[in-house]
Amino acid sequence: MTERPQVTRALSALRSHELGDGKIADTVTLDYDARFFRRKGLMTDGGMRILADLAQTISLDEGDALQLEDGRLIGILAAPEPLLKVTGRDLPRLAWHIGNRHTPCQIETAALFIREDRVIAEMLRHLGARVEAVEAPFLPEGGAYGHGRTHSHEHGATLHDGSGHGHSHSHGHDHAHPHDHGHAHDHSHDHPHGHVHHHSSHDDAAAQAEDMEEDGTPHAPGDPRLAP
Repeated sequence: MTERPQVTRALSALRSHELGDGKIADTVTLDYDARFFRRKGLMTDGGMRILADLAQTISLDEGDALQLEDGRLIGILAAPEPLLKVTGRDLPRLAWHIGNRHTPCQIETAALFIREDRVIAEMLRHLGARVEAVEAPFLPEGGAYGHGRTHSHEHGATLHDGSGHGHSHSHGHDHAHPHDHGHAHDHSHDHPHGHVHHHSSHDDAAAQAEDMEEDGTPHAPGDPRLAP
């Protein structure tokens, strides 16, 4: 019977400003979706297999690090991915329209960057923006509380302790989304959720990342937890 390679566990993560003089032993390069997880098997750029098994789901940025059980640090790098570069004479107005659609956005002095989205690209062109396809790391704004993508507000929480307090609540709100095909519509919805409205695939990716064995490999296809 073939033995599986040894997997080193990472039980905590540190933000870039928490690293101090800590030396990065290796790196792992991940795109935007892959940097959002709680439990995930990873292969470092140096060929080491690790299993991240964190206390809570987090969003890691370039410059952050996972800390292994033996104290070594694995630095996080952002992988290049298909993006849209948005430029125009009125970037604050364009950024407002992007934010109004709850779309993650990387804000630079002379340009905005979003993930590929044909509908939003068409809307931005209608507003006078220039939109071009590029390949680059995606480093969007992390949100008002500085924690990136989360399931709830986690005021004051670090990535590796329980000091924060999460709270989600139900509320209804109406918002109009002007569309470039000439009409606007309001819609109300009343459902429980925290204040994160990134309607993308990262939540599914995070859920799938938690379906794996202790050594970081995915559960076998016959696992009932993966049944539709």
